[in-house]
Amino acid sequence: MSAPSLPRRHAAYGLFARLPYWLLAALLIGVLSLWQVATSESYTVIFTAVARGVGVTLSVTVLAYAGALWVGLLVGLARVSKNRPIYEIATFYVEVVRGVPMLVLLLYIAFVVAPAGVYAANWLGTQLALLGPLVQPLADLRVRDVDFTARAILALVIGYSAFLSEIFRAGIESIERGQVEAAQSLGMSPWQVMRYVVLPQAIRRVLPPLGNDFIAMLKDSSLVSVLGVPDITQMGKVYAASTFLYFETYNIVALLYLAMTIVLSLLVRWLERRMPQNVR
Repeated sequence: MSAPSLPRRHAAYGLFARLPYWLLAALLIGVLSLWQVATSESYTVIFTAVARGVGVTLSVTVLAYAGALWVGLLVGLARVSKNRPIYEIATFYVEVVRGVPMLVLLLYIAFVVAPAGVYAANWLGTQLALLGPLVQPLADLRVRDVDFTARAILALVIGYSAFLSEIFRAGIESIERGQVEAAQSLGMSPWQVMRYVVLPQAIRRVLPPLGNDFIAMLKDSSLVSVLGVPDITQMGKVYAASTFLYFETYNIVALLYLAMTIVLSLLVRWLERRMPQNVR
């Protein structure tokens, strides 16, 4: 019985030896933190209060990233367009948005763009009053009716779409010119070449950086707490302000973000290893 178990021991030791030291340290911190939460009544209460913001954090991140992907793809396509006006408009959008800090952009969208959009909707509803009940909601819309969570998601979509567009542009431009010429020689239109030849390969090539930007958005989603959106950071801020347990509360907040980002980082690394070498 001892002989067959020896190779398994060596295999287990080899697997343990190949684990990165940073991951082992993170796992140790995670185990100690979970033990602290499980054994300390105050940490348990704090964890229960702060964890209520996990759903909001994840929903804001997923919705904003999904929107940023689509907008970023459209802007990226415009950035490689041979149409000069389309290219210039897309470049203006990318350069301006990337030059504004995310927090400033968040506040600008929430307190400038959103009210301006409501006033524009009111004006449109007034001008189209002849249509009756169909446009009445536009005329009756008020600024307070626009939820701050929606404003935060819109700001993240606009902010990250500029960065994602550059990732898509780089992926599109990395496709060899010979493949495009070969597709054109077969009679494909420019749109067909982009849809069936260029984009499938480009998207596979940019999957790892897209995953890294998703992790970055998860962390930047904590900025929505300045608008009072009840995410992890906001829940921690409210609890710490009411109990003055800042050390314990922000330990839990940091632990929750760290756990989510490490899991996502491991998924991105796994994805990179699974990708064929010829599409990197």
